[in-house]
Amino acid sequence: MNRGAGRVGALLKMSELAERSGVSAGTIRYYLREGLLGEAEDVVRTSRNMAYYPPQYVQRIALIKRLQEQRFMPLRVIRDALEDPERVRALIELEDRILERALASAEDSGRVSRKQVHQRYGVPRNVLERLADIGVLTPTRRGYDRDDVKIIEAIASFRAGGYDEALGFTVYDTLRYRRALEPLVQEEVRALLERLAGEVEIERALEIVAAGAEPLRELLGAMHSKLLLAALRSHRAGAAG
Repeated sequence: MNRGAGRVGALLKMSELAERSGVSAGTIRYYLREGLLGEAEDVVRTSRNMAYYPPQYVQRIALIKRLQEQRFMPLRVIRDALEDPERVRALIELEDRILERALASAEDSGRVSRKQVHQRYGVPRNVLERLADIGVLTPTRRGYDRDDVKIIEAIASFRAGGYDEALGFTVYDTLRYRRALEPLVQEEVRALLERLAGEVEIERALEIVAAGAEPLRELLGAMHSKLLLAALRSHRAGAAG
């Protein structure tokens, strides 16, 4: 087909599009197949093996990557969102406002100094330092934030209950929970943004997110307890058999 031979001057070859966008040709072809880059008519084919692409694809590809990597959006959500630019704006605004409010809340609650934490909970300083080294705690020069303190309080309770190094329990056990929670949290963010952005006013969306924080903690704790009990029963039944 040679219908677009006279239009290629302002268009880009696949190699040029890949170079300008910083994305591989294979990824670009995948975006094309998934309908993420617009209408098929935007592409000019001068032969069976040669096609030219509009320059605006560069910005569109950059937006797709940003939504994937910075906003953790799956491609199916991005495809739908790109059909409605206002929804993209709402998604980004909602996420930014949630983050701003979370950061403000963390700072408003104040920080607890390292000295106060050590005195209050009795967790050895080397344990606190290792928890910070592996990223479980994120103290600043002003001390620990509210969530850090809750984690430290839990660690202290574990140790008081007998979960100590002598039995093989170390700070690195916390990484197991973080690895399990990370994909869950990413999926939770996706679900929140997909269901709230553009559907309710920003302030109402923020109220919904805030109202769900404590029930979510309760839900996770209760479900963990049920799963732990079920696993112990299953283990006992297997041992008895």
